[in-house]
Amino acid sequence: MIQFKREFSKKTKAALCLASALLLSLPWEGASCITLFVGLLPLLLVSAQYTPSWRDTVSMLGWATLTFVLWNAGTIWWVWNATPAGPIAATICSTWWSLLAFMAYHIVSKRAPKALAYVTLITGWIAGEYLYTQAPALSFPWLTLGNGFADDPWAVQWFEYTGVFGGSLWVLLVNVLAFEACLTMHKRAWISATLAIIIPLGISIGLFYKYQPDGKLYSSLDKMTVSVTQPNIPCYEKFNNSAEQQQNNLMELLAEAPDSAEFVLMPETALAEMINDYQPEKAQIVNRISDYLRAEKPSTMVVSGGETMRLYGNVRGSETARKRGVYYMDIFNSSLGIDTTSKVQLHHKGKLVVGVETIPAWLRKAGDKFAIDLGGTFGQLGIGKTATPFEHNGKKVAPAICYEGLYGNHMAEFVRNGAEALFVVSNDGWWENTPGHKYLFAFCRLRAIELRRDVARSANTGVSGFITMQGEDVQRMEWDNRGVLTSDIRLNDAQTFYARFGDYIGRLSLYIALLCLLYFVAYCVKKRYYLN
Repeated sequence: MIQFKREFSKKTKAALCLASALLLSLPWEGASCITLFVGLLPLLLVSAQYTPSWRDTVSMLGWATLTFVLWNAGTIWWVWNATPAGPIAATICSTWWSLLAFMAYHIVSKRAPKALAYVTLITGWIAGEYLYTQAPALSFPWLTLGNGFADDPWAVQWFEYTGVFGGSLWVLLVNVLAFEACLTMHKRAWISATLAIIIPLGISIGLFYKYQPDGKLYSSLDKMTVSVTQPNIPCYEKFNNSAEQQQNNLMELLAEAPDSAEFVLMPETALAEMINDYQPEKAQIVNRISDYLRAEKPSTMVVSGGETMRLYGNVRGSETARKRGVYYMDIFNSSLGIDTTSKVQLHHKGKLVVGVETIPAWLRKAGDKFAIDLGGTFGQLGIGKTATPFEHNGKKVAPAICYEGLYGNHMAEFVRNGAEALFVVSNDGWWENTPGHKYLFAFCRLRAIELRRDVARSANTGVSGFITMQGEDVQRMEWDNRGVLTSDIRLNDAQTFYARFGDYIGRLSLYIALLCLLYFVAYCVKKRYYLN
């Protein structure tokens, strides 16, 4: 049983919970990732105050709930700028998974050996993160602990083997070792906690220099020239401006891209025209771009976001189809690959924004009543089933859309299908100049490391730019700027360990957490039988 002999007052417990929430929140507000390594320590000390009684368990439940609610409030408050319902719903869902793992640890720690309690905490927490990532229509994995390293890519170069769940494992392990050191006050325990930080950092630094320009991996890779555009149309005006104005803006930016650019990226939903999903080549704006490319930039492909519509007639063609009059249809948030040929390549967004683009199946019967209207198409959109790269001039690229960049395994599917570089088109200015749009860009650094692919990102209002496969920014255009950036990016056809095996740490954690709970039940039954 884990119990701390010193007794804390309620004020001290409240201060410790506040400290945990603050330490966990700071990396999502631009501070160093180092606070994550002791983020759970104050809350663990509060847990160690209590006895196995159910009254104390209820009390601990209250302190843990306070901590995780404050952590969410301190990191996703900016969603309020788009909709007040957003941060409330996200806090409830995210707090649930954190609370489930921590309270499982707390209960086990009072009735079973502490080794079992520590393994339950680590695997239960990661299992919760994994299930939240997989949850259909409710997934918002913003606060996965591994995401806290988005501003410190130099520290986690080994994500190419583990993905972000490896970062979560690292954070949890160090917190447990630091907590054990506080309990025992043994010198050896403090050394173990310190080494658990230093050794992975040393490995990461070594891997970082492996991908430097003077290394063999750099010089042996082919390159291509890519331009990213940033139209800078305020999100809340975008869907009120005329389509012609927006399209003229895009064409002006396209003209600014050099003729040598093999790809030009335009943001999510940039085309400002509802496009027939079956025949996208017949859309007015698609023809306009294609004609311009034939005349001025014949070696260029434009990769742009747009909305496509698939009509099914009077038969419901999919689970996500919506009815308008007597007809069923799906509306997709799509990427389109437009070049001088008559064929337009399409990718449908496979990870949809909760509440805006997707709602739980049990709410769909109410239509769009519970969907959040941000000015464009809202309600349940069609869901892309594949992650197929676009191909141009023999080069394959991932045409990902905004929210898809949060999901490492989803982006890895593009790589498994042959993508040699990662493109992300986005329209993430709904929350104005807050951490929201900054971290959607920052999370792409983690995808670059996991998959060892250079990244090009085009956002409507910022941040647009380029990220190397080490997770470093090459160029970036900040919030509220208009223009074009151009850079050479590397092409890599090798698959990392993570690209091949995906979120295996999450899957293993789920199995081990279930085994821990079964073992705990068996342990308690055996102990009771022995005592009787």
